[in-house]
Amino acid sequence: MEAARLTSGAPCQLCAEIQAEAEISSRAAPSSGTRRRAPLPSRRRGGADPPRRKRRLVLVIVCVALLLDNMLYMVIVPIVPDYIAQMRGSSDSATPSTESWTPTALPPTLANASMANTSALPTAAGPAWPALRPRYPTESEDMKIGVLFASKAILQLLVNPLSGPFIDRISYDVPLLIGLGVMFSSTVLFAFAEDYAMLFAARSLQGLGSAFAYASGIAMIADKYPEEPERSRALGLALAFISFGSLVAPPFGGILYEFAGKRVPFLVLAAVSLLDALLLLVVAKPFSAEARARANLPVGTPIHRLMMDPYIAVVAGALTTCNIPLAFLEPTIATWMKHTLAASEWEMGLVWLPAFVPHVLGVYLIVRLEARYPHLQWLYSALGLAVIGASSCLVPACRSFSPLVVTLCGLCFGIALVDTSLLPTLAFLVDVRHVSVYGSVYAIADISYSVAYALGPIVAGHIVHSLGFEKLSLGMGLANLLYAPVLLLLRNVCLLKRSSSEREVLLDEPPQGLYDAVRLHERTAQSEDREPSSPPGPFDGCEDDYNYYYTRS
Repeated sequence: MEAARLTSGAPCQLCAEIQAEAEISSRAAPSSGTRRRAPLPSRRRGGADPPRRKRRLVLVIVCVALLLDNMLYMVIVPIVPDYIAQMRGSSDSATPSTESWTPTALPPTLANASMANTSALPTAAGPAWPALRPRYPTESEDMKIGVLFASKAILQLLVNPLSGPFIDRISYDVPLLIGLGVMFSSTVLFAFAEDYAMLFAARSLQGLGSAFAYASGIAMIADKYPEEPERSRALGLALAFISFGSLVAPPFGGILYEFAGKRVPFLVLAAVSLLDALLLLVVAKPFSAEARARANLPVGTPIHRLMMDPYIAVVAGALTTCNIPLAFLEPTIATWMKHTLAASEWEMGLVWLPAFVPHVLGVYLIVRLEARYPHLQWLYSALGLAVIGASSCLVPACRSFSPLVVTLCGLCFGIALVDTSLLPTLAFLVDVRHVSVYGSVYAIADISYSVAYALGPIVAGHIVHSLGFEKLSLGMGLANLLYAPVLLLLRNVCLLKRSSSEREVLLDEPPQGLYDAVRLHERTAQSEDREPSSPPGPFDGCEDDYNYYYTRS
């Protein structure tokens, strides 16, 4: 026994001696030890920098594509009414463009106001600027402009059920390149359009490009940023670019239209879209051998099955409901301001301008809150719907310009809360309930937006004419307030948010296809480098329930 005790104690004594020597050496030369360990983090950062840099470049490419899509959507607002009036061949439309356009009267509401109430067209022109009359269509042209503005969303609505599965099948970079190419062709066609048929074809062609660009771009962001809070931050940045494009496009198009002619705004956007497509070719290399190998992607869940998912249906309904007030107020509020508030041209032109600030503020706020409290996304979106509902109900009660601006700022702030909360939720729902391929689910999100913006330019004016602006606003506000409690159905989904997808679960199973193999390899590399992961949430103890739910589903 004594011998056994000696032999068993020998390794412990040896370990103690080695540990003591290590402590002495670390005390004797702390600075040298620090120098020896210093290059290690830099090597790890150097190894991780190229993928991160490429991911950021992809994010910039997608954000520019979304910016171009929304700029092209809104840049025709100050141009098309006057251009169609010139096609009419009236004597007043022959006046120079510097007299037929006012830079301060370029909001989407002003140009679309002609679609809202045909009986108010002579009054909307205003007696102070008789040269503005050609910008407002006759009764026969009123429906033409409404259909032209809505044709983009209508075609987008029809194409999305096909573009989503196509994106799932061949990955995200090629559809994004197709979308940019179609948007380039559409913009060039806009620049050289000489009649209404060409304008309608260009607007519809833009809807085709948007169906590919939006769904593939947002899906690419969700794929490149699989972990929270990085995913919410990246999607929030994309939403900020979308808002900025919608804001800056009307004055951008109006100013260039006044000083350089109709073609210049579209040619500038066409050049930017071409440069963005070339940058995508250089960064993503969609036709390389590595990209062709991605044809081994796992088969994504069919889009009709995603639509029947109750959680995804709740999210899609919320996205449609929250955008209906904006889509219906844009073509009607200018006429209401003219009759109710006796608003001037510059007031109608600036009424939507301050709304950009609260929209970006809402995006920033939700990104910060989701980083600390990721399990409350349903609450943020429900709060956003409540804000939208209250703001929509308060619009008819405004009797001056300043309260109306504040109310519209609240409306855009609520839309930012809903969009920023629910877009990452869609990706998470696909992660935990389906296959982690995101093209179809974001095509569903695009369908939700398109429903609102396809109906707005055509239906809103008829509702105002038959029921009145007050009932329209109250009805939209009440719809948002009633839909907010429905989001309580999403609170149990957040309990599963221990991991962002199945790629963190079932690791003992072999990867199925290149997609899962790449994800598993990236996860292994990150664990070897010991890079910091996302901050833990309040439901870290739910791992057993999560695994049980996932294995059953």
